[in-house]
Amino acid sequence: MSSPTQSVPDNAAPGDEDRDLEGSPAGVHSTVTVEAPVDQVWQHLISARGTEALLGPGVTLGNKGESWHSADGPHGVVRSYHPLEQIRVSWHPHEDGPLSVVDLQLKPQGDSTRVDLYHEGEGIAEDGPGDKSRWDAALGRFAQALDA
Repeated sequence: MSSPTQSVPDNAAPGDEDRDLEGSPAGVHSTVTVEAPVDQVWQHLISARGTEALLGPGVTLGNKGESWHSADGPHGVVRSYHPLEQIRVSWHPHEDGPLSVVDLQLKPQGDSTRVDLYHEGEGIAEDGPGDKSRWDAALGRFAQALDA
């Protein structure tokens, strides 16, 4: 995996990366707490095993602005990358899917780490229970893969 970057273009105003989602409906929130320190959870999150558990088979995440694609169809672009804290990617369920964003945040809690996943954007509210179920299952796979 290439090393991450946190740079923002010099001409970008604060919040430009999310401007296209302004006014979009609130989406889905899923969370899991894993019995591991945040640095171990981060390493798992950026590993092939961790990203595949969350986003689908064949997914690897690169630098901000780089595309990702799951063999199952979902795809997007890395939009934000803050080591030990957060990764945000655009997420499209299929080729013509609506724009949405998956935001993964890590929060240390003693010797454990809470992983919060927020899925926001167009089309999310249409199948809230299905989206919630998808991300609950993904976080479950993520936690299991960390323990394996």
